[in-house]
Amino acid sequence: MPAIYHHAHSVRDDEIDTVIGHVNNLAYLKWMQTAAMAHSAAQGWPTEAYARLGAGWVVRSHQIEYLRPAFPGDEIVVRTWVADFKKVTSLRRYEIVRGAGEQQVILAKAATDWAFIHFATHQLRRIPPEVFDAFEIVADSPHP
Repeated sequence: MPAIYHHAHSVRDDEIDTVIGHVNNLAYLKWMQTAAMAHSAAQGWPTEAYARLGAGWVVRSHQIEYLRPAFPGDEIVVRTWVADFKKVTSLRRYEIVRGAGEQQVILAKAATDWAFIHFATHQLRRIPPEVFDAFEIVADSPHP
């Protein structure tokens, strides 16, 4: 399965901030979460698998650097990968891009610090080996 997951998305009209005419910043967060969940599912860890385990991920923090705006109808790709695992946390990185090849433009770079918790107690839980082993670590940005 891919270490770097590519999640395609078509920018919808309801994601646009009507005052400024480009994508609202909250849409980027939704794209990031959707891509992270899709990547996890592709690695064998859909929402149902975490439910059976009784544990899973919650966000501790987000960091987003907005570089260029996205507009209605843009075809974008959210690239995401796991950059680090510790005992109870994981750092996931993202690049949100429009276009491909020489026409590619990076719209945003981002990161999310995730914590692994027990759902019933909401306490931190050590990441199980089977979750850890499902993902390949990509420490640096895959693209310049």
